[in-house]
Amino acid sequence: MKKKAKKNSPRNSSNDRGQRLPNSTIVTQRTYTIADYRLEKPSFTLRQVCKDDATCYEIEGDLSASVPPIRESKYLDKKQCLEIYRWMLLNRKMETALENLYKQGKVVGGVYFGLGQEACSCASAYALGPDDWMGPMIRNQGSLLVRGFTARDIMMQYMAKAGSPTKGRDASSHFGDIEKRNVVAPISTLGDLIPVLAGVALGARLQGRDIAVMTYIGDGGQSTGVTYEGLNFAAVQNLGVVLFVENNLWGYSTPADMQFRVKDLAERAIAYGIPGVIVDGTDACQVYDAAHEACERARRGEGPTLIEAKMMRMKGHAIHDAADYVPKPLFEYWRKRDPITRFENYLVKVKKWLTPSENEKLIADVDRELEADRDFAVASPMPEPESAAGGVYCEEGCHEFQPKYGTPKTKVVTAGRLKRVEAAVHLK
Repeated sequence: MKKKAKKNSPRNSSNDRGQRLPNSTIVTQRTYTIADYRLEKPSFTLRQVCKDDATCYEIEGDLSASVPPIRESKYLDKKQCLEIYRWMLLNRKMETALENLYKQGKVVGGVYFGLGQEACSCASAYALGPDDWMGPMIRNQGSLLVRGFTARDIMMQYMAKAGSPTKGRDASSHFGDIEKRNVVAPISTLGDLIPVLAGVALGARLQGRDIAVMTYIGDGGQSTGVTYEGLNFAAVQNLGVVLFVENNLWGYSTPADMQFRVKDLAERAIAYGIPGVIVDGTDACQVYDAAHEACERARRGEGPTLIEAKMMRMKGHAIHDAADYVPKPLFEYWRKRDPITRFENYLVKVKKWLTPSENEKLIADVDRELEADRDFAVASPMPEPESAAGGVYCEEGCHEFQPKYGTPKTKVVTAGRLKRVEAAVHLK
């Protein structure tokens, strides 16, 4: 896909092509390429209408296209594909269990679903190495599973149990692990994870390492000012931020067609001077390949990448939202493109890496694991009231964190007869 922009100054690009018009004005044309890995490019729009004094949306466009095949991965082998498939299954089944626990009154607060987004969460996190970092969002429960958290961790967290990652102090997805799993907890203020993860990459560079740091933002949150500030800083400093823009078509109840004017959010990468990539967010192979290449760039010190994953949020904003504003044909269109069904078909019928009986056994194993974790989480105790005061203020030993990647680099600066030690300059 070619994106063209006309500028009135020849200084904008080294490969500008200048053309002098009769009035001596120089007009330059700059051409940008946004890599698009999709095998299908849906073409439909949502239009706001009012019926019976209620606001609703109608869909316009062709919804009859057949489901595209999974794109062959350039990097994944059989074992890796099966592992990603298992994470996706566990992600889906865990959220189904959480929905049931909520209806039983055992969940404190709400539940945020990633239904239809499992391929994006699991395959993207799978591309990270042990030294890389991740900052998930509320729908990236699959990313947390891949990164080492268990289903019982997540279910205990939603039930505010004493054994949860936050010891019952939070009843949603706001938890991480900066000591062992390199996971920064989600931040409710959308976009704020981006400068935080840029800071993590900067900290690693000061210790002499270039690493990949991955975080996520939705199509709505991508329009916040802090998204620009964080990604622009990462671009200027060539920090290894891999930003997944999860374009799931709805910012709460506002459709993407009413949120921004660009056709593809990946186009915004042009403004930062970084690569922009589009993938089908329901195709695990496409997601992984784009994430893998972006992480490799990051580890080579070549800077950030913006990846737009297009898919559909198949539930409301949270469990309290029935999503009645979504046109039913849109649900049906994306239900046929269910990421787990597509990947299962790819593994069983296309690649024949799983026989039907092996697939049934794998699913049964996931069910047994989840049932054990759910029973453990339900039986776990609630926190003691006296523990509420713990961890509010800094306690002895709570900040004894050592550099992960080595001693920060320094240099000796001589000014006249005086010498002083300064941190290594990190700015370009």
